Order: sequence, then C-alpha cells, then structure tokens
Amino acid sequence: MHEGVTSAGEGTPREAGLLGRTPPWALSALVFLVVLGSYWPCLRGGLLWDDAAHVTRADLRPLGGLFRIWANLRETQQYYPVLHSAFWLEYRLWGASTLGYHLVNVGLHGLNACLVALLLARLRVPKGAAWLAALLFAAHPVCVESVAWISEQKNTLSLAFYLLSARAFLGFSENRRASSYLQASLLFCAALGTKSVTATLPAALLLVLWWSRGRLPTRRDVAPLLPWFLVAGASGALTAWVERHVVGAQGAAFDLTPVERLLLAGRVVWFYLGKLLWPSDLMFIYPHWRIDSGDPRSWAPLAAAGTLTAGLWLMRGRLRGACAGWLFFVGSLFPAMGIVSVFPFLYSYVADHFQYLASLGVFAVAACGAYSLVGRMPVLGRVWARAACALLVAGLAFLSRLQSATYRDSETLYTATLERNPACWMAENNLGAELAERGRAGEALEHYRRALAIRPDYPEAHNNLGNLLSGKPGSEPEARRQFEEALRLRPEFAEAHTNLANLLSRLPGGELEAVSHYERALELRPADPTAHYDLANLLSRLPGRDAEAAREYRASLGLRPDSAEAHNNLGILLARGPGTSGEALAEFSEAVRLDPRFASAYVNMAILELHQGHRQEAAAACERALQADPSNELAARILDGLAAGHAR
Repeated sequence: MHEGVTSAGEGTPREAGLLGRTPPWALSALVFLVVLGSYWPCLRGGLLWDDAAHVTRADLRPLGGLFRIWANLRETQQYYPVLHSAFWLEYRLWGASTLGYHLVNVGLHGLNACLVALLLARLRVPKGAAWLAALLFAAHPVCVESVAWISEQKNTLSLAFYLLSARAFLGFSENRRASSYLQASLLFCAALGTKSVTATLPAALLLVLWWSRGRLPTRRDVAPLLPWFLVAGASGALTAWVERHVVGAQGAAFDLTPVERLLLAGRVVWFYLGKLLWPSDLMFIYPHWRIDSGDPRSWAPLAAAGTLTAGLWLMRGRLRGACAGWLFFVGSLFPAMGIVSVFPFLYSYVADHFQYLASLGVFAVAACGAYSLVGRMPVLGRVWARAACALLVAGLAFLSRLQSATYRDSETLYTATLERNPACWMAENNLGAELAERGRAGEALEHYRRALAIRPDYPEAHNNLGNLLSGKPGSEPEARRQFEEALRLRPEFAEAHTNLANLLSRLPGGELEAVSHYERALELRPADPTAHYDLANLLSRLPGRDAEAAREYRASLGLRPDSAEAHNNLGILLARGPGTSGEALAEFSEAVRLDPRFASAYVNMAILELHQGHRQEAAAACERALQADPSNELAARILDGLAAGHAR
C-alpha cells in the first residue's frame, strides 16, 4: 500500500498524466474487457470434478428445496446456504447450461476487480494505483482456478459480498449511521454464508483503518466489530465441524501434529507469494508435500516468515503500507494454512483458489509501490514505466487465457495436471472416470491401474475399477474383489455398496446379499434415488417383496420425480397386484408424459387397458408406441390382434 501521496480525487498533475480524466466507467469497461479476454476459452467449458455436487440436484430444485438448503447441514456438499441459494436460482434461470454459470463467475470476477479499485480509492489511494491493482487482480493467472471452475463461485460471490461489506463499513466509520452499519453487517453475513474464509473481514477492517489513519484503531472503531468477530468465530467453527464430520476431513491423511501444522503454515505462505510473483507451473492439483519436523530445512520458511513479519512491524513507521499488505495477505490465508484441516488437503496442501482473497494484499502493495516509483521518474521514464505496466497486465492476461483453456473439460484439465504432477493419483482416477463415461474403457482401465500403483489404498479407484470390470463378461470375480477392497478400506463407502449390490444382483444366488448392500448404502446415503431405484428393481424380482419394491420406487420418485423409468417400473409392479390397476395406469401415463418417446410404457399401458376390456384405448396406446418406435413388435402384434378381433 502507499503513503505520502494525494488522494484519488485531488487530480494532481502526476495523476492526470497517468490516467488523464478517464472516468471510472471507462476504466471498469477496460477491466471487464481484460477479464473477458482472459477467460474466453473456458466460457463453453463443461462440468469439472465436484461441479455436479454444486449445481442444484433434482430433489432440491422445487421451492421446498430452498428451505432444505438452509435448514439441513447435510443437504449440500458444504453448508454454504447463500452460495447454494445462488446456484438454485441460477438453475431456475438456465438449467444445466454451463455457459450461464461461467458467465456469472466471469462477471463476478470483473465486478470484484472494479470493487477493489473503488475501495482503494475510498482509502485515498491514488487513482492510478487503485486501478492498476484492479487490473493486476483481473488479469493474474492465479485467479483462473477460482473463475474458470464453476464450484468456485463460492470464491467470486463471497468476495463480492466481502468487498461491498468493507465499503459499507468504511462509510459507517465516517457517517456513523445505523443504516450503513446494518447494510455492512448483512453483507458480511452473506459473505460468510457463501464461504467462511471471509470471516477474516473484521480483522482486515481494523488493519485497513490502522493503515489509512496511521494509528491503531480506537475503541470507537473496535466496538462495532465485536459482534462480527463473534459471528465470524461461530461460522469458522461450524465450517471446521462440517469439513470434519460431513465432508470427511478426518483420518490418517489429516493427522498432523501442532508443530507440523506450524511448519506447513510457513511453507504455504511462501508458496502462494511465489506464485503471485512468478506465476509458472500453475496446476489444478499440486504435489502433496511431506512435512518433516526433524529436518532443519523444514523450519526455514516459518523462520523467514516470522522474521519478515517482525521486520515490517518494527519499520511500520516508514513501511506502513507494506506491513499492512503483508499482514492482510498472511491473515487472509490463515484458514487455508493448515492450522485447520480441509478436505482438499487429502490431495494437496495448496491450491490456487485458496489465495483468491488473500492475493489482494499483494496486488495493492505492488500497485502502490509501482505508482510511487513511477511518480519519482523523469517524464520519459514515466512513459516507459507505464508501458511496462501495460505490458505486464497484457502478459498476465495472456497467461490467464492459456491457463483457462485447460478448464474446457475434465479430460483436458486432468491431462494437463498429470503432465506437471505425474504422481497425482486423484487426476489418474478422475481421468479414468471421464474416459469410462465416454466409452473409452481400455484407456480408463489403464488410468485406474496407474492410480492404484501410486496409491494402493485408494478406495475410489478400487470402486471405479470394479465398476468398469463389472460390465465386462468374465471379469465379475475381479470386479467383486475390487468392490470388496474399496469397502475394506472405507466401510462407509455408500457408492461401493451400491455398485457391489448391482453386481451381486446379476450373479446366481447373489440376490439376498445384494439387498443387504443396497440397504447399507441407503443407511449411509438415504437421499440416493439411484440406490432406491436399483433396490426396487431387485425386490420386484423376489417373491413376496412387491410391497417393499413399491415403497422403494416411491422413495426414488420422491427424490427424482422426473424419472420416467421409475414411473414405468412402478406401474408394472402395481399392474400385477389386485385393485391397483388405476394407480398403475396413472404411473404409465406419467412415464409417457415425462418421455413421449417411451414406447415400452405405451405398450404397458395398452396391455393394462386391454385386460380391462378397453380395446379402443389399448389401440390408441399401441399407435403411440409405434409412432415413438416403429420397430416395436409387441405393439404391432397387439394392434394386429385388435384389428383381427374387430374384423370378426
């Protein structure tokens, strides 16, 4: 940050020479152009990794789902109700089209960059420095992961609330109006409900007030923030609990001693600073570090960070801006330093999206330092310096464009990750899953085996390999071994229970064991419509279990009401029971309403109508079946039989 310069609004000759009388709207347009140019390659990108868990699932899409998002800690992948309410609204606007989600993320990133400039201007940072900081943030490739990845709307949206809240609070610190304080508080709560890393805002505001005024905040400044600190603490504690008990950030992979966590924190700070200063070898998943407290070299990053912090504090009279920027950077990184475990630590202790917020401290210091340096140069030197700044922004935007292109689809992203991090077992497994979904089973098999060669105790890879093998004739025994190994490693792996049950249900004599695995899967994940449906299909084949099968079909439809297959199968089940033909017909009707090309459901409807003596209705259903599928022989035979009977 910057001391000893005039405010943005004073219009000194030096400021006028740098930006002339360019209005804020024009500078904002420039920022958005830079952002759009940087992220153009990813706008048509598809869903990646956990995006499907963030885009609102079917059972949460009705209006009642919005209530469940807020009321139940386990309804969504993480308990961020504001974020998932935004996703809920976005789904209602454009459904599963990924373009809409990408445009929102890109737009939010551009908005955040402009808010950075306006906030710095409010703090009397010169116009040139404020907008240079905004452009650095807009163009820097370390932000790509947060902007190009749909799931990280939690970053872009939470930062918008964070910056708006900060701006409102700074207004309150000047006017002391209750309305300004209420606005700032509501925006802060919205930020917390989007991503809890924004809990650092009250401490950041005290830091900013100290930097802006040159003196430590008074009781008058601190008192209004005390409720914020309490809410922030509660939010952080809740997120830590959810990460551990809902998301699954517990176990041997997360067991670090307090000393190891401190050593990790020291290394994390320098890693992120290094990526900001020299953004090379950026990747989706970085190598997983080994923290060894017995190695003297492991202590060097922590010692260096402590020394720099102490040195800047001792020199705060002359370097107040640099000190404030460093403290903001380190403080904002605190939730992702390793002091508290988060689930991504299973793969890597660092990720670019963890420093989306924290990077603002470095960009502000860099921009103010560059502005101050340029201002001391002769006229010709200032011209060259401004050109260098423009080239820097353009170069960063070019790197962001290259980086964002890797987020086009999962195959591109994981392939790029493995090129830079060949030991990334998660990328091997996920790439295998992507290739299997595309029908490239041989390549998928190779990637699953590579993942298990790197990490033999990887239950997801065992499960995925088993799933792939279960579809190959003659490979059922090996598939079963893979599922059982996945469950040995993780007994509460619901998907592996379901997949093993699917396999057993096809093996002679495996039906009852399959039922037990389905039931266990549903104990672990009651809201899984596929497991309910698969269990219902199996129960419908077992003697005397029709009532249980009907219950499971209805449970599946309660979670996924738009499943034409489930309605059809429930109709078949009801049609063979006494007194339920009307209900069966209603299920068949719903199936064809959902899928007008569902020929089998029309045929089932025709058979039921025929048994009830409704020949005309049966004929009409068969005609619709043949319109949907002209090759449907059963519909043709029924229609021929009806025609022959009519002729007689």
